[in-house]
Amino acid sequence: MTMTSQVITSDDILLKLCHSVSHVLSSTTASQVSHAAMVQSITKTCLKPDLGCFSIFDGGFSGLVVINFSAPAAVEIYQAYMTQMGMPEAEFAFSHTSDEVGDVMGELMNQILGDFIVKVNKELQTSINQSQPKMLTINKELTISIDTNLDEAVARRVAFKTARNHIFYLEFAMDKTEFIKLAHFENDEEHDPDALLAQHGSGAGSTTWSQAINGTVVVDEADDLLKELGI
Repeated sequence: MTMTSQVITSDDILLKLCHSVSHVLSSTTASQVSHAAMVQSITKTCLKPDLGCFSIFDGGFSGLVVINFSAPAAVEIYQAYMTQMGMPEAEFAFSHTSDEVGDVMGELMNQILGDFIVKVNKELQTSINQSQPKMLTINKELTISIDTNLDEAVARRVAFKTARNHIFYLEFAMDKTEFIKLAHFENDEEHDPDALLAQHGSGAGSTTWSQAINGTVVVDEADDLLKELGI
């Protein structure tokens, strides 16, 4: 019997990351953040003006994520986020160099990578971990190149646009790798967290791969172990 397969490449993984950037920034700011349909092939990743953020990840594969925000894009996203959080406009920071803007952008970067890692863990059946995102305010004369030990590195740049048409860029480098998806393999269905808790609380059901890797049953297993030890 002939078995067909689907090859998931580095660019497919990049697309998942682009979706995470658009989804997290759009949902947390209640505005439209979109990415370009064209992807640029580059030779190295760099931190560039005005506000650069980066994080390194490793595990099933290794890579580097860099987002370079222009000052207007960073301030727009920060202010939209703070509006959603209920902060009055009178208390907003108005410069991309302020600590408040850097803290918020770092937190959003953390949420973006968290969303991306969940997608990778589930859809590619592998596991990656991220470093704490680092944020730097960069002047117009400085470009910082980040060297990483990647296996035949693939590097890409994608442009993003905010609701007010301010541009920022995602730069992404990772191992050149492929994942082979067999025809009979199916992703686990989405689960309602409350339903899962109720199910595991009653001791019913079995543990799927994605539930285990996302830690949904760790508490139950820990409780069972403590009971066995008489603690």
